[in-house]
Amino acid sequence: MSRARPNILITGTPGSGKTTLCEVLAAATGMEHVNVGDVVRTEACHEGKDEEFDSYILDEDKLLGVLEPRLEQGNVMLDFHSCDVFPAELLDLVLVLRVSTENLFDRLTARGYHQRKINENMECEIMQVVLEDAREAFPAEMVHVVENNNVDEMEANGARVEQWLAAWLQDHA
Repeated sequence: MSRARPNILITGTPGSGKTTLCEVLAAATGMEHVNVGDVVRTEACHEGKDEEFDSYILDEDKLLGVLEPRLEQGNVMLDFHSCDVFPAELLDLVLVLRVSTENLFDRLTARGYHQRKINENMECEIMQVVLEDAREAFPAEMVHVVENNNVDEMEANGARVEQWLAAWLQDHA
């Protein structure tokens, strides 16, 4: 698939800093930041709500029906905690954010998550669930892992993505 601009997925456990990094990168690069969780809610790409975990039950087919036309055009930066929903041919870079359990616990607590949801997300980070899902769903050269514990690391990650984007654009000119 030939696009004039790439598509990027920024993924990681909830609380890893995906949205903050995407907002910074969208401002710096002109890419469209798509918070997939917002799309799930606003476009009703779900089959209802799981009250136990206070989250929506994703309808993957409907979500892809909404997002694929945008991804086919390129210049999209997806922000989502799950990555294996998206076809590899529609993405060019998958950036997995990792965060220390201490920072993650503090961030999730500050969001007001209930203890069960905090525990589930902490376990996912410890077990590297998002990273393993990314490694299973995408070619190794597409998946990059970075620490995102503080502002300095976030800025370095942003600079890294900007460098990657410049190289991609040059290679595809």
